[in-house]
Amino acid sequence: MRFLGHVVRFIVSALVLLVVGWLVPQFSVGGFWSALMLALVIALLGWAIEGIFGKRVTPFGRGIVGFIASALVIWVAQFIVSGVSVSMIGALLAALVIGIIDLFIPVSTPFESAKD
Repeated sequence: MRFLGHVVRFIVSALVLLVVGWLVPQFSVGGFWSALMLALVIALLGWAIEGIFGKRVTPFGRGIVGFIASALVIWVAQFIVSGVSVSMIGALLAALVIGIIDLFIPVSTPFESAKD
């Protein structure tokens, strides 16, 4: 069930990115598939940054540094995924909105909670 949890998390992340694209000026996502690829690229870039710099750079590790790192990851991801357009201010606003939405969306799925 761990694989299903990851799939659900990426689908929810793609939907969040679509909502953020609708809410945030200077942040646009072409469609669901672009949003899904963007979610994957953001996750991979975040994983790489966390591997290099440790937990202190993630949004949960250190407030403003993690926030800026998240905005930078979003901004860089636009160059990897087609159909995505983000300005630096759009990336900052998107990181803020994603952080707020992330407060209301559970990090783990019920399947993973039952297994762990």
